[in-house]
Amino acid sequence: MSDFVRYQRACPNERSNRHRAKALVLAFSTMTRRLWAVAAALWVALGSPAWAWGADFDFNDGKWGGSSELLELAREKLGRHRVEIVATLDWSELTPADGVLILHPTVDIQYDDASAFLRAGGRLAVLDDHGTAPSLLEHFHIYRENAPIRPAMTLRRNADFAIAVPAVQQVAGYEQGRHPIVANVKQLVTNHPTALRHPDLTQVLKIPTIGENEATLAITGIIVNKGRLFAMSDPSAVINLMMRYPGNRAFAEGLVEYLVEDDGDTIRTGRLFLLANDFTQTGHYGGSTSLGRELKEELEAFGKIVDESRKKGLPDIVALLLSVVVALGAMLWVGVVASRTYRRLAPRYAREVPLVAQGGVAGRAAVLASPSTHRALALLELKSALEEGLCHRLGIEGRPSPSSLRAEINRQEALSRRSSEDLGRVMAELSDAETAVVASQPIRVTARMVERMRKRVTQLLDEVTERTGAQS
Repeated sequence: MSDFVRYQRACPNERSNRHRAKALVLAFSTMTRRLWAVAAALWVALGSPAWAWGADFDFNDGKWGGSSELLELAREKLGRHRVEIVATLDWSELTPADGVLILHPTVDIQYDDASAFLRAGGRLAVLDDHGTAPSLLEHFHIYRENAPIRPAMTLRRNADFAIAVPAVQQVAGYEQGRHPIVANVKQLVTNHPTALRHPDLTQVLKIPTIGENEATLAITGIIVNKGRLFAMSDPSAVINLMMRYPGNRAFAEGLVEYLVEDDGDTIRTGRLFLLANDFTQTGHYGGSTSLGRELKEELEAFGKIVDESRKKGLPDIVALLLSVVVALGAMLWVGVVASRTYRRLAPRYAREVPLVAQGGVAGRAAVLASPSTHRALALLELKSALEEGLCHRLGIEGRPSPSSLRAEINRQEALSRRSSEDLGRVMAELSDAETAVVASQPIRVTARMVERMRKRVTQLLDEVTERTGAQS
C-alpha cells in the first residue's frame, strides 16, 4: 500500500488540493529514499572500487592481507609525526635524513630520482616478489630468481612457507655477526617468496636448502658511502597475518629503525614514507630537471593512462562525460535534421532539359562552354569550322585532305600568299591538337590560345569570302 493511499484513508474528509499535494510529496520522498538504498546496495555488491574493500599490503587495511600492524609498529617506534602514508611520492620533498619503504610496487620506480636520493644519503627499502621492483633493482645489478624447491626448514612442511634465517657475515674467515636489521631475528617465516641475486651486496636473510644452493631473501648495500638500499623478495613477510610470528615482527622493527637510524655521531630526525602497490610519483630529487626528461615523463604518464584504460576500462567520470557528449551530439543532429527545410522539387517530367543534354547547336555550345570541358575540344571545333567554311566558300563537296584544300585555294587564288602560309600553320596546329586528344596525350591549352586561334580562323574565312565573292 502506497503512502499516498494511507494518507487518503487517514484523512477521508480532506480532499483539498493542499492535502493531496502533501500526500504526493510524502510518497515521492519515501520512494526516493528507497531508490537510494537500492542504488547503494548495488554499488556495494557490484560496482564498488577496490579501495572500498582494501587491497593486499595496504597500510590502512586491517584484514589479514593488509599492513596496518606494520604501520602501528612504525608509529610506536618513531612517533606518529615521523611516519607518513602517501599515495603520491614527491621526490622533491625528500631530504637525505628521510627513509622510504615500498611494498609490492605495481609502478616503475623512477631510477634517476631514487639514485639521486640514495647518493645524497637517503635510505630506500623495496619489498617485492612479483611487482615492478626489477625496473629499479636491475640498475643496481639486483636480479630476481625463483624460490628454492627444497628449503631446509618450512612451516607445516609446506615449501611455500620456507623458513629464512639471518645471514652471518664473514671477513677473512671470521664471523662478524649479523646485520642490524636482523639482530633480534632467529627465524623468519616467508609466504610464497622469490629470491634475489647479487654478487657484491651484503646478504641479510637467506633460505637454507637441501641439495641446492641457498637462496638470498634480502640484501642491502651502501650507495656512494652515504645512502642505503635494502631489497627483499617477500613483502608478505610483514603483512598482518605474518606479524604474529616473533621473527617477522622483530624483522619489521629492525627495518623501520634501519631506515631512519642515526649515522654514528650524526643524528637523523627524518621521516619515514610508506607506500604500497599503485602510487604516483611527482617532482625530482634536488629540484632540477631537463626538457627531455619532462617530455619523457609526460609521454610515460599518457602511456600509463592509455594502458590503464585498456586493462580496466575508462574511469567512471570519463565514461559519463563521453556519454553526455555523445547524447548532446545526437540530440543536436536530430534537431538539425528535423528542422531542416527542403526545397520543393518539380517532377522530372516537368523539369527543363539542361542545355548539355540537348542536341543541336545549343547543346554543343553548352558542352564547349562548360567549365569542366577541356579547351582542346574548342580547338577541334575551330578546326571543323575552318574546314567546313573553306569547302563551302570554294564550292568543294566532301571532306578533302588539308593538302588538297590548300591546292584548291591556290588555284582559285582565294588567299594571298602570306595568308596561305598562315593557313598551313593554323591547320598544322589544329591537327596536332586533334592528334593529342585522340591519343589521350596531355596537352596544355589556355583561354588566350583559343581566342587567338578563333581570330586567325575568322580572318582567313573572311579573306576567302572577300576574294571569291562567296556568301558566308
